[in-house]
Amino acid sequence: MTQTRMSMSRRSLMQRASALAAFGPPFKMTEGPVSAQSQSGRVNTASAPSKLRITDLRGLTIDPGWTMHDFPLIRIDTNQGVYGLGEVFCGNVWTQAGILKPFLVGRDPLQLVNETIMASMRHYGGDYPMGGGISGIDVALYDLAGKVYGVPAWRLLGNKRTDRVLLYCDTDTQGEPDTKAYAAHMMTRKKAGFRFFKTDLGGGLVRNRPGAHDSRGVCTEKGLQYLCEYLAAIRDVIGEAPLACDHFGRCNVDDAIRYAKAFEPYNLAWAEDFIDATGRDWRGYKKITESTRTPILTGENAFGLEERFKDLLDNRAVDAIHPDVCNSGGMLEVKRIADYAAVCGINTAFHQPGGPIAAFASAHVAATLAPTSFLALEFHCAEVPFWDDLVTGVPKPIVNDGYHVVPDTPGLGIELNEPVVKEHLRRPGYAAVNGYFEPSTMFDIALIGSYRQNPPRLPA
Repeated sequence: MTQTRMSMSRRSLMQRASALAAFGPPFKMTEGPVSAQSQSGRVNTASAPSKLRITDLRGLTIDPGWTMHDFPLIRIDTNQGVYGLGEVFCGNVWTQAGILKPFLVGRDPLQLVNETIMASMRHYGGDYPMGGGISGIDVALYDLAGKVYGVPAWRLLGNKRTDRVLLYCDTDTQGEPDTKAYAAHMMTRKKAGFRFFKTDLGGGLVRNRPGAHDSRGVCTEKGLQYLCEYLAAIRDVIGEAPLACDHFGRCNVDDAIRYAKAFEPYNLAWAEDFIDATGRDWRGYKKITESTRTPILTGENAFGLEERFKDLLDNRAVDAIHPDVCNSGGMLEVKRIADYAAVCGINTAFHQPGGPIAAFASAHVAATLAPTSFLALEFHCAEVPFWDDLVTGVPKPIVNDGYHVVPDTPGLGIELNEPVVKEHLRRPGYAAVNGYFEPSTMFDIALIGSYRQNPPRLPA
């Protein structure tokens, strides 16, 4: 197969996957026309924007109970009572944002319009785990500004292209070695209304099969045959619906090519993060991409358009990118990344395994992207029974028929349900870090940066 034909095949696979999920019966992207009622009228009368100043940044941590991925939330307070909610990358600690508090206190939060605040902190971001703090702050600033101006966060980013965003439902293996039992687990996703699926496909699934691994713990040809039994069983359950997979283990470029070629008969929507999740080795990804018709994707741990994604995109090293709003730089930065990808003719999906704040922030960004280049937004919390209950202000269930509705109310359009959040706080240490938005005086004095950039603030 020539490289041109292979590229066309991958592109057709991704377009087919997107069409099957997003259009499906009855072959339409939304239930109706995009809403023109954006509540974009008057400025919030409870605020005086010219005198608005940030007074504090506080945080809390929600324990979802079923995984290691906590939901670290932050709140940026102001002198006029209006505040913004944000979320740090899942599994991190909210204090990654807290350490940046001295950059914020005393400043006008509406400076996000000309990126003044974010520019002063950008060099403290970076690939995972360094991007979560600055990304969470960006989300909180957009929530805050939307509330002040009385407009939804998507309006601050651009035009709304759709009222609801297609989700892909991630499903971990849960240690299930039996292919039929795992396929039955996938069936629960289908019955719940999801149209786009992803599964973990790590070599650990077949570690006890004879001859499955080589001395490095990578699947042999026989091991790949065993892994493909899972894909076959899942296909029997979900049919031709889009199916992606990830968590392959420690592969090198040659390993990844073997895996990707073995998966070709199953028409995957994509295979994810074969050699790393930052895309740092874009040359390695390019070699993999050019060697298979299985679409290749990466980027959930990458930060910044110029810092990381531009090389992947300019060199057409992957078929699709996978930024995370709460890790890759925040709402504006991820929109920049996705818009640049669209110009390059490369599709975008959003990584998002976190809580409702992260989910709504991601949906607001996704709603402003061209439907022809946006694939789907991740949902990874189908096993968290109280996920919907963590927030108020929107119709429930939040996830409905495989889609996430995008609010037209100010900011992110949601508020925390305080009693439910308090019920699920993680408290492994002292209350000042792990309570419900308790004072964060430990961050009042600058811990990073230069004196000129970030003069230390003594407690009042």
